[in-house]
Amino acid sequence: MNETDKLLAIKLIHTIIWAFFVFVICYVLYSGITNQVNTFTWVGIGLIIGEGLILLVFKMFCPLTLLARKYSDSKKENFDIFLPNWLAKYNKFIFTSIFIVGLLLVVIRFIQNQ
Repeated sequence: MNETDKLLAIKLIHTIIWAFFVFVICYVLYSGITNQVNTFTWVGIGLIIGEGLILLVFKMFCPLTLLARKYSDSKKENFDIFLPNWLAKYNKFIFTSIFIVGLLLVVIRFIQNQ
């Protein structure tokens, strides 16, 4: 497998994982908005916190981004994922904000339902 194919494989895997986490973040938000807090909500929160810890360990870089760096010297924000450049650039800010809103709503609902 040549370097171009390896980068393509990393981009594809990275995009699939990104889409999964976006789904989880949106599910947490949905759970908080609709007061449908369940086991999946708590598992989702745990997954997102786990992802955040991984990012902290890797100095706010996804490990797949670091791996993709071996196969590209591009300076673009989206060199390692199939996203528009603006979304790749602001991805952490956008989805962390959505997650925090969802998490706050879930906590409020949890307290209200006690």
